[in-house]
Amino acid sequence: MPKTERKLVTKNRQAFHNYEIIDSYEAGIVLEGTEVKSIREGRINLKDSYAQVKDGELWLIHCHISPYPQASFSQHDPVRPRKLLLHAKQIAKLTGDITRKGLTIVPLSVYLLGSRIKVEIAVARGKQAFDKRETERRKTIERDIQAELKRRSR
Repeated sequence: MPKTERKLVTKNRQAFHNYEIIDSYEAGIVLEGTEVKSIREGRINLKDSYAQVKDGELWLIHCHISPYPQASFSQHDPVRPRKLLLHAKQIAKLTGDITRKGLTIVPLSVYLLGSRIKVEIAVARGKQAFDKRETERRKTIERDIQAELKRRSR
């Protein structure tokens, strides 16, 4: 079976800024037809969205998928909860992880894998303000080092 190419649709940049990523998973998502067409056009927003376990199933909450403009009378609800598809063992592990204090499940990205739409989710711990400043300081130092190495190699 040939390897299919991952085509990134959207990335949740705020998740990387506000959370420390502990573990990540690839999940399928249950969608309606107009939602699929909107996602393929890149009309999805993961800001402020999260995943929640209800009755042994994983649900994506507050993910906004804009209505498809060419659709006729059958239009989807832009912020409805959407079921995420994982194995039962993975859902059980996630449930155990989030019952620990301070952990949550956040979507990191949505991408196309062949003809399928996948969501990358992660177990994450919220960062404090000083953690965010420390991360920014490290990024700045790393960027300066790379720029200096590039300048010296010329």
